[in-house]
Amino acid sequence: MVASVKLRLSLAVVLTAFAAGCGGGDDEPEATPPASSGGGNAQQLFTDNCASCHTLAAAGANGKVGPDLDQLRPSADLVETQTTNGGGGMPPFKGTLTPEQIKEIATYVSENAGSS
Repeated sequence: MVASVKLRLSLAVVLTAFAAGCGGGDDEPEATPPASSGGGNAQQLFTDNCASCHTLAAAGANGKVGPDLDQLRPSADLVETQTTNGGGGMPPFKGTLTPEQIKEIATYVSENAGSS
């Protein structure tokens, strides 16, 4: 039971950090998501849509607006949810990227964050 509570608290902290790091307060305008590369290449999709805000060494990205994904090391499910729905200043990419492209990015991030 204690482990379950700790797991829930840890997940809540990660979600909060991920969302909070993706932008500022309500007084800032939300960024418009970049256009999709349409290529299907996960690294290229990340570079085209995420690298300007997020750090991920495997992609050569040093964005400073959103969370450092190498430090955060989010799960694919978390990346997929956050990328789809946005939040905390991060724009939603649902409608900009296909669900398959979002899943590609999520898998790429979860497999590469913290690996370099």
